[in-house]
Parts: sequence; structure tokens; C-alpha cells
Amino acid sequence: MRRLLLLLLGLVLLRQGRGFEFVIDGEWEDEASHVQDHRERHKRAILTSEEQEDFEAIRGDDITVKSYKVESRITSRFAHTTVRSSVVNSGSKAQSIGFNVQIPKRAFITNFTMNVNGITFMGSVKEKTVARNLYAQARARGKAAGIVRANSQDMETFKTDVHVPPGSNIEFELHYQEMMHRKLGVYEHSLYLQPGRLVPQFQVDVYIYEPKGISTVRTTNTLGEELTQLIKLTSSKDKAHIVFKPNLQQQRKCDNCTGSAIDGVFSVQYDVTRDSNAGELQVSDGHFVQFFAPANLSPLPKNIVFVIDVSGSMWGVKMKQTVEAMQAILDDLTIDDHFSIIDFNHNVRCWSEELVSGSSIQIADAKKYIRNIKPNGGTNINEALMRAVQMLVRASNQGLIDPRSVSMIILVSDGDPTVGEIKLSTIQKNVKRVMREEFSLFSLGIGFDVDYDFLERIAMENRGVAQRIYANHDAADQLRAFYSQVSSPLLRRITVQFPEDTVSDVTQNRFDKYFDGSELVVAGKVLPSDSNTLTSLTTASAARLDITLETDADTAELDTELAKQQHSFTGFARQMWAYITIKQLISERSLAPTAVKKRKITQRIMALAVEHQFVTPLTALLVESEDATERLLADSPKDPKHGCCSGGGMGGGSATSGLLPVPVVYQPPPWVQMTTTAPPSQVAKGPEEWALPQQVNLVDNDPHFIIHLRRSDTNVCFNIDSKPGHILNLVSDSGTGLVVNGQLISSKKMKKNKLNTYFGVISVYYQPDGVSVTVGTDSIAMTDGRNNHTFTWGATTEIIQDGVRISIVKNSHVSIVINNNIQVMVLLHRVWKKNPVSVDFLGIYIANDNQYSPLVHGLIGQFSRDPEPDVSVSDVHEGVDPLKREATMEVKGNRLHVTRGWQKDYRTDKTHGSNVDCWFIHNSGKGFIDGHYTDYIVPNLNSFLPTL
Repeated sequence: MRRLLLLLLGLVLLRQGRGFEFVIDGEWEDEASHVQDHRERHKRAILTSEEQEDFEAIRGDDITVKSYKVESRITSRFAHTTVRSSVVNSGSKAQSIGFNVQIPKRAFITNFTMNVNGITFMGSVKEKTVARNLYAQARARGKAAGIVRANSQDMETFKTDVHVPPGSNIEFELHYQEMMHRKLGVYEHSLYLQPGRLVPQFQVDVYIYEPKGISTVRTTNTLGEELTQLIKLTSSKDKAHIVFKPNLQQQRKCDNCTGSAIDGVFSVQYDVTRDSNAGELQVSDGHFVQFFAPANLSPLPKNIVFVIDVSGSMWGVKMKQTVEAMQAILDDLTIDDHFSIIDFNHNVRCWSEELVSGSSIQIADAKKYIRNIKPNGGTNINEALMRAVQMLVRASNQGLIDPRSVSMIILVSDGDPTVGEIKLSTIQKNVKRVMREEFSLFSLGIGFDVDYDFLERIAMENRGVAQRIYANHDAADQLRAFYSQVSSPLLRRITVQFPEDTVSDVTQNRFDKYFDGSELVVAGKVLPSDSNTLTSLTTASAARLDITLETDADTAELDTELAKQQHSFTGFARQMWAYITIKQLISERSLAPTAVKKRKITQRIMALAVEHQFVTPLTALLVESEDATERLLADSPKDPKHGCCSGGGMGGGSATSGLLPVPVVYQPPPWVQMTTTAPPSQVAKGPEEWALPQQVNLVDNDPHFIIHLRRSDTNVCFNIDSKPGHILNLVSDSGTGLVVNGQLISSKKMKKNKLNTYFGVISVYYQPDGVSVTVGTDSIAMTDGRNNHTFTWGATTEIIQDGVRISIVKNSHVSIVINNNIQVMVLLHRVWKKNPVSVDFLGIYIANDNQYSPLVHGLIGQFSRDPEPDVSVSDVHEGVDPLKREATMEVKGNRLHVTRGWQKDYRTDKTHGSNVDCWFIHNSGKGFIDGHYTDYIVPNLNSFLPTL
């Protein structure tokens, strides 16, 4: 009777020219059965638009798709995607027209509108209970419809189906937003295109704007070679536009075919320009976003226990693919890594009871062990994880692993526990109890039989993430891809902080690890301030060294620039903050210890989702007609095997933190003289406490040496006229193990018939710790013989390793302090890029009171020995240049003709420098330095000076 009434109501509405029904899919089973009956009585065509621009006619030749257009605007890694389609029922009968859009799982729908014969349906996000009640009221009147989202591997399908009279025009428009997650060095934006029929106006546009610049951009797809050639990509320094606009003929499978050849994934991959390891701080619309993705750092050693489910359910393809993936994963281990393998069913077995190094012999034996596994029996997850943790704890207690290494457990399972402890909450508590803060747990759930919600909880609670592995032909690739994301940890214990009273509602700002190729993202609100600059401070630990990085941003500059961009998403920062916050709250909600805590988190999620119009697991999209008599409901799907909120991933911890937004207080580095009440504008911009003494020995410009003789309080200058490429020794002290060398570069061309030379590279090598710091005009590299780390001039940075401390002041200078008694400063000179003659070069300033051994030598070092050479100047008289007096100098038994002049000290004024009066010695210092200047040419940057 109910179905008959609905059918009669539909006929009445059809006569009025405005009636329609919508397919109910998902959790409303009674409506779904009604629709199935209805489908049997009416001819239907479902047009599928997958992820951004996509229609598919399943049945029927009397539906005309006039246009299907997708536009994505990606601004600073945040994408706003709009899918629009215009369809006409060109048949002679009423029929249902579907609009199905596949969107990424990590995306949030923000709106859906529909216009049917001039009647507009508008969407709004509401709390789920409110939306469902309103929906139920309309459904009770027979005028309701449902929209749900269904799961697939990487996508969720947004579906609606509208039943319309002949001649009807329908326009669909869907909006969704997502943050781009960086994986393996790229951001990827994917659109699944499968129209299934020809579309007169078919177009995909992807606009990218990255304020700091786009380093690489490319398209990848599975559309076939002919269609790939139609993709047009244009890019500039900071913008890119990708367009795919095939005409009707180009869409055909063959010249006379009526079917569409467009069927596949259309993806755009890109990465951004990074001028420093400090990351990128952006401020817009009263919000900030800090991106942190350092590179050029040596990986930390790894300690991994692989815990593999070999129960009976793993038999066949699952085990075969796991074995295949493990072969490749084991090959990736290095001699510095330590590992073991635990396989479990109802019993738990260890390939090795102790962690072993990743030597070729151990790897070969482990691979053989994996190949011989025969799945059978039950699933004892609890005991397997306990054994894995015990193995790491034992190795740590015995001092067998590097304290700066990264320790992790990687669990691979396809089922629920069936043996031993089977209560999931107890297993979760057991793991949490024994895990140490320095350990992480990563969970990989194979297939849909596994309780993924449980695996996700134990991973998030133990500083890891979970990922579902789909049990199909490419499961091995999925396993390898996941491992690739965690195989190169670069940093530990990362913290991003801000000056007090400058920001609020900060998202997760402490991260356990940073993996190469990924990105950490912190967002928050900017508090009102008199300053137009926001500063962040990031601290982290790398292999053998600790790093402090300072980043700043103009609070108004980006908004001004965004206003000029035609295709940018101006609200990106506000929406990104809400997106990250909601994702983190959802994670925290799943770990809430009490019902009260869970309710509070739920309320905050709903409030944020409604404010920012995100369809989340706790909100729904209510789509209403203008008179609010007819309604649709967009809801989130439930993930198979418990829970509604699947996902995870390696991208910046947005879904894995479980932390509420908190105020974060800035802890200034040693060189920043700032009280807790000082505004950001008072933050010192240089390491003042590291400033060199007033009296220094220095080399700057072409290269001009200024030697200060302390006993006689005399400055002596000389130039070295050597050749480009030569490496000159400045300080060589075999007693302390210090050597300072500089490599010469030349100007672009001669000036006044002279080819000037400058220092282009300065190297400071401290032999006792094996630490070498190589300063160039583009970057600063640090190595200890095993680990190599590179930093740019683009950020203020502090690096500490053993007895060496390095301070990089953004685009200014580098200070190197060794054991607190030797100081060297390298000054950066930038010139106009199009300068026809000059090049970027370096100046070096060495403290006069450095504590060397009696063995010190070098072009500068020789003047730090005791006794200091005696210098006497006589016969001072007017010279050829009336401004430069001339004299005779007696030094080291030599009588030298010298000229009174001045050279430049650029420490306080990099542009003009300050004059230093000195007696200038001609002929490359001959008679003043020991031997000839060519005696100071050494073979490489870390070479000590041979005994003169």
C-alpha cells in the first residue's frame, strides 16, 4: 500500500511537471527496495560523474548530456573542486537521471545544488540528527530523497537519482574540498573520468597556485595515448593550468562509434619550490598554515620488527602478495638498520629472537624464511605484538640500538583475533601499556575482513598510522608503497612553536617523526597584533644533530597577492585549518577514554563542520527546494567492519594526531633576546651572542686579507692574486684538528683588464668529531663522514652536533662555533642576478682570540701564534696617490714597501661596509706571510697545510 501511495503521488507530481524521486542507497534499506521495484517499471539511465566530471549512461539512448565540467582550484596544497553537469531528458517518457561523482576518501563535501526545470535545490550542512529529522519530515510527506556515499578503494561515490518528465532540464553542481597530502615527494590530485557516453561540452580544468613557486608539475593518467595528447599543461613560476577538453569526435572509441573512449584516472602531480629546510609559513584570512618538508638530510637508522599474520585466512593470494612485498622491503634495509620478523597464527614464532643488522647475509636468510611460510590456524594478535615490543625494549636496554634511531613495529593482518586475548579493548590497553614513547606502531589491514577501526586505534595511540590494503592483484604494490613512505625517517621529535599571544587554536604541533617525501602541516588562527610579521620556530633532531629553524611571514602580503589571482582559492587557509582540526578531532574521538570526553569532542566537530560547511561522519548535507517541501540528505558511509571513519595516511598527521587545538608558546633559541611579553617585532634577527669580537682577521671581496696584530695594534692588508678553482688554506691547526680552507671563483668577465677572484666556497673541518661544514653561495652542507645534511640560506637555522654549533642567519651569514673557543663567521654577498660582471661570493671573519694550538698555520692562522711577528713602520711619506701615504715596513727580517689605505669590514653594513685602515703589502703578501702564497694552495677543501 505504501509503495502504491508513493507511486500515485509521483504520478500527480509528474502531471504538475515538477515531480521527482531520488534513489536511496546505503543505510535506508526500505527505501532502496522501493526504488528497485520502481526501476522495474520505469526505463532509467544513470549518468556517473566520477570524481570530477563524469557521466555514464547505463541504459537508454534518450538522455542528452549537454555539458560536464570539472574545475579544481588548488591553492597552497588545498583544493576546492566543483563538478557541474547539465542534462536533458530528451525522450518521450519520464525517466530517472543519475548523478554519481567519485570523490577522494579524504575529501569533505561542502555543497550540492540542483536545478530541475527551474526549481532550485540548495544544500546546507547541519548536525546529522537535525538533518535527519528534517529529512524524515519530508519523507513522511512522500517528497524526500537520499544521497549517500559508498566506499571503494580510494574513492567514495556521491550518488543521486532524479526522476523527471520528458523535456526536463537538470543541472547538477557538487563542491568538495581536500588538503593535498605529500607522498614520496609529490602532491597528487586525481579525477576518475568515465562518462560512458559522448558529451558535447566536456572539460576538465585544474588550476594550481603556490605562492613560493612550483618546482615540478606533470600529468599522469590511464586514458590512453591519443587522449593523453589532448591534455594541455601550461605553467609559470607559481601557477599551472591543466586543461582536458576533447571534442565529440575525439571522445569516440572509433570514428563511427557512439561510445566514449574516456575511461580512466586523470591525475596531476606536482611539488613546490622550497628555498630552505625551515618550511613555509603562510598567513591569509586571519589564519596561518606552516608547511614543513625538509630534504637533503641523512636518514635516521631504523629498527623494525615486522609482525606478519600467517593464519589460515592469509592462504593464497594474500600470502603470495605479502611475500612478494617483503622481498622488496627487506632489500631496502641498510647495514645501519636493525630488524627481525615475527609471524603468527595461533602460535607466535620469531625468525630471530634479537634484532639483527641489515647485512646481505641476514637479508638473504630472512627472505628465505618468508618464502617458506605456510599459512594456517587462528590469529593471536595480542601475543605477537607483545613479543615485538619486548624485542625492541630488550635491544634498547642492552644498548644495541642507536639512541637517535627510529624504532617501529609494522603489523600486517587480515583478520580479527581468534586465539589468546580476543577482546580488542584489552589488546589496545596491553599494547599501550608496554610501548615506549620512542616506539611507533604501523598497522596494515588486508581486505575487508579485518577490523580496520581497531587497527587504526592502536596505530594512532602509539604514534603511527593505519592503512587498508585492498586484497587484489596489486596488494604487493600497496604494501611496498606504504613501506616507501616510512622507510626514510629524517627527523625525530619535531615541534613547531610561535611567540606567545600571536596565535591560537593551533592544530597538532608536535610530531614523533618526519619521513622523507612527506610533509608536516600546522595551522591555526592569527591573533590581532601591531606587528605585520608572524614568526614560527621549529625544533627537531636529525642523525647526530639537533636543529632549530626560524620562519617568518608577512601577515598581509599573501592576501594581497591572492586578490590578484584569477583562479586562486582565497579562503584556503581558513578552510585548511578547519579541515585539519576536524580530522584530528575525529581521530581523538575514536580514542576518547570516557563518554563525557567523547561528547565534548563530538560537539566541537559538529560546530566546526557546520560553521565551515563540511559533510563529516557527524554532519549531513540537507538539500532543500526553495519552499523547503522537498529535501535530500547527504550522509557519510560506514566503513566495513566497524566504525564510520576510515582513512589515515602519511600526510602531515592531519588524521593521526588525536590532539585538540591548543595554544602553543614560542621558546626562543639562544640568540633571540625576547621576553615572554615582547611582541614579535622585537625578536632579534641575528645571533647577537655569537657576534665576533671587535678585532678579527678577515678575508672579503677580491680576496682582501686584513690581519690584526694585537700586540702592536696594527692592521696589515694584502691581496692574493690566485686562479679560479684554487683552494687556499686559511687556518691549519693539526694540534686542535681544525682546518679552514677557501675555494676561489671568478667574476663573469674582466673589469679594467682584470679578472677578479672571490671565495665561492668556505670549508671548516673539525677532525676530532669528523665534522665538516661547507659553506657555498647557494647552500650550507654539514657532514660527519656518515651523515650528510644540507641547508639553504633561506631561513634562520641553528644546528648542534657534538662540539660544533652552526648558526645560519637568513640570507646574511653563518657562524660556526667549535667547543665554545673557536669562532668562524662566513658572510654572504648577493649581487644583482643580471649583473654583467659580479657574482655572489663569500667573506670570512675569524675571531682574533680563537684558542689554537702552537702548531697553527695558514694564511691567517700563522698570525695567531706566539710570538706575534714584530712590525715596525718607518719613512712615512706622501705617495703617488695623495690620499695614500707610503712607508717602509720591517717584518720577519724583510724590508717591504707598503701603502697606507683601507679595506672593508662588512659585518655591520653588508652593502657599503665600514673602512678598516691598514698598511697594504703588495705582491700577494710576499715578505709578510711565510713562504710564497702558492705554498698555501691545498688539494681539497678538508686538506691540512703541509709543514712549510
